[in-house]
Amino acid sequence: MFKSNKALWDKRTDIHVDSDFYDMESFKKGRNALKSFELEILGDVNAKTILHLQCHFGQDTLSLARMGANVTGLDFSENAIEKARLISKEMHIQASFVCCNVLEMDQYITDKFDLVFASYGICGWLPDLEQWGKLIADRIVEGGRFVIVDFHPVLWMFDDDFKYSYFNKELIAEEPEHTYTDKTSKVMLKSFSWNHSISEIISALIKAGLTLKRFNEYDYSPYECFNNLVEFEEGKYQVKGMEGKLPMVYALEFIK
Repeated sequence: MFKSNKALWDKRTDIHVDSDFYDMESFKKGRNALKSFELEILGDVNAKTILHLQCHFGQDTLSLARMGANVTGLDFSENAIEKARLISKEMHIQASFVCCNVLEMDQYITDKFDLVFASYGICGWLPDLEQWGKLIADRIVEGGRFVIVDFHPVLWMFDDDFKYSYFNKELIAEEPEHTYTDKTSKVMLKSFSWNHSISEIISALIKAGLTLKRFNEYDYSPYECFNNLVEFEEGKYQVKGMEGKLPMVYALEFIK
């Protein structure tokens, strides 16, 4: 399943780098890819050491580096990591990138960090959150933090027929025809994912020895990456017909 997912993200990366969604042109001109959710909870990261998990091709990672952090980005897609390194070199932004499965990061990274960070599309790709939580806790210095900002798991109940469980009771096997940045592109590769409730996510991290400091939920998405969204304010999207009724993003902050 990881092999199939890796092939999917290798192929998606080529589409994403050139997409309007990621807007590389404005990023290269100085746009910070981090959204208000992340910036608020991260605070001042200048001179902090940060491990950014599942970093894709590195826009958020490099945005953290621009803010003065010493950042390492990690992703299992070789194509994404290759792109991240090329962008880092082209833009003269210092950052390190490691290619590995996040559930095997202890085999590739031994340093400890002031902050471990993960953002958007994280837990749904992982079958085992207890292992994930332990690996995260092991990479944080005493007094350090883990911050995750992600789409709310209630959204993963939905495909076009709203048929999946909120709880992790089933493997979700799909063959998406396109990627979220481009509804016309043909990807046609299998994906495998798992839905994890908020309680499961929090419990895994507490069991790993971390202490919950903050939990926020938001009724909108900063990305237009789902079907049937309406933009009610600039850069803020809700599900048409359910405006203000669904949690769409959550943010968690833990300390060690």
